[in-house]
Amino acid sequence: MGGTSVAALRGVSLAMKAGDFTAIMGPSGCGKSTLLQLCGAMDRADSGSLRLDGRDIASLNDNDLTRLRRERIGFVFQFFNLLPTLSVLENIAMPLLLARQPEGQAFDKARALAARVGIEHRLDHMPAQISGGEAQRAALARAVIHEPALLIADEPTGSLDSSNGQLVLQLFQELNRDLGIAILMATHDQSVAAIASRTIRMKDGLMIDSN
Repeated sequence: MGGTSVAALRGVSLAMKAGDFTAIMGPSGCGKSTLLQLCGAMDRADSGSLRLDGRDIASLNDNDLTRLRRERIGFVFQFFNLLPTLSVLENIAMPLLLARQPEGQAFDKARALAARVGIEHRLDHMPAQISGGEAQRAALARAVIHEPALLIADEPTGSLDSSNGQLVLQLFQELNRDLGIAILMATHDQSVAAIASRTIRMKDGLMIDSN
């Protein structure tokens, strides 16, 4: 920032295995989002090492990082990030379509996941025509359709009312259990963090507590 160096993360060490569910808590500016961006291969660390599936992410070029995100990582954000010009079905199927899987197979899997998250009746709708809760369930289905090793979730219930938030959290638990996907989730809400098997608290770029 100008001539000042800001250490967003300092001495952070974290290991996760398949099926782990870890929540990251802390005040705004503590480094939660930076940590998620690094683990999601969306940013590069200035030092240290980061490995996914045994691969050193720092050694990958931009094309390889894009492929890694597309094939091994899923993302769920606070504001859904559905593509507005595509139907709900097309949004959910997008990771498989980008991986050049046959369209019929991609849409069949998208329909199955939509039914699992309870939005099979919304597949022909556009994102602007569905509720926030339905949009987040579509985003969650999109995030796991390619069966990633890691799911990154940044405040996934932050834009939802309590009822829809609870439904989405239940789906996180079910998909974590049934698919064995590791989930790394940032939240300000203690009740949201409570569904994870481990909670890590951060302050000023440091991990200060883990339970």
